[in-house]
Amino acid sequence: MSESLHTVATMPATRRPGCPFDPPAELVEAQGHGPISRYTFPGGRPGWLVTGYDEVRAVLADQRFSSRKELLLHPTIDYGDIEAPEAPPGEFLLMDEPRHSRYRKPLMGKFTVRRMRLLTERVEQITAEHLDAMEEAGPPTDLVTAFANPVPAVMICELLGVPYEDRGSFQEQVRSFMDGETSDEELIAAYTATQHYLAELVAAKRTNPTDDVLSDLTDSDLTDEELRGMALILLAAGIDTTANMLALGTFALLRHPEQLAALRADPGLTDRAVEELLRYLSVAKTFMRTALEDVEVGGQVIEAGSPVILSYNTANRDPGRFTAPHALDLGRQNGGHLAFGHGIHQCLGQQLARVELRVALPALLDRFPTLRLAVPPEEVALRPELADIYGVKSLPVAWDA
Repeated sequence: MSESLHTVATMPATRRPGCPFDPPAELVEAQGHGPISRYTFPGGRPGWLVTGYDEVRAVLADQRFSSRKELLLHPTIDYGDIEAPEAPPGEFLLMDEPRHSRYRKPLMGKFTVRRMRLLTERVEQITAEHLDAMEEAGPPTDLVTAFANPVPAVMICELLGVPYEDRGSFQEQVRSFMDGETSDEELIAAYTATQHYLAELVAAKRTNPTDDVLSDLTDSDLTDEELRGMALILLAAGIDTTANMLALGTFALLRHPEQLAALRADPGLTDRAVEELLRYLSVAKTFMRTALEDVEVGGQVIEAGSPVILSYNTANRDPGRFTAPHALDLGRQNGGHLAFGHGIHQCLGQQLARVELRVALPALLDRFPTLRLAVPPEEVALRPELADIYGVKSLPVAWDA
């Protein structure tokens, strides 16, 4: 098999003009040659790019592939001989077992389906408050700043007990090291400020615990440093991913009026529509793994020590798994997407994200039945492909006031 493998020279940094929702053409082309391609990392180290659904899922489920930060290579940046550090305490996304479970297990009971559904009423309140503010201000507005960012941000800040008066500046700090365009100096400054704030927040929760997840975690053997790392992961993931799904999902619906009309006509379609948007958009585009030993995936042996890029956005568009995979079809029957990952690192907050999307999207469409883009679609500013999470920088919208 290896003799006929396709080779991808560089990870694409842009999408095709006029196709803001589709994966970069080079990745789709690679998938057309087969589910696994060769990829040479910056600096010359050989590795792999996995684009097929079954193969990505298999790697995610196999603990012979490591998530440890110190073993991962960046797909587009050559750091030379600089030795990568271990993930800081608490930042469990970049850890393997057993360190990973030390941090994830205390959180699992706090993000169950039942608990997240109990939060629906609060999500409805937050959503209504921001829609009221949009309506009062009148059109046009940037949906990102007026609605998509603040709804999940307020929710995750409340869950973790971030005081109301701190949320605006704190959210801005978190976003600044997630958008893919921050300079190194700005990124370091924002990260340092966020870590400093979280250290103060953890200390405050130990002294005066309140009704929130972080306060609950102080009643354990977790250190302040560990709690700070866990809080950082939850805040960054809880704000950025859902915010971009709300904004990019609205953009996609406005560009597919027949699907938007179907959703307006049948509110019972909401759950399926959310799952289809998650599949179709795959805002968390790629993740990295490193093989700890020789592992066969899709008939190809991936050698021990090999870095592996997992392409979620092509896996969720795999024609071997999904009928008409590049079409947005809110009535789609064959689900089972990988937008939240798979295996031990599957997104802990996926049920919260689902609640937020199921509440916020229909509420937005109901409140503004004439919602439309306020600029030509080609003028909507997109996040760079190299950002951790794909989405729009801003989404100018208008409606009939």
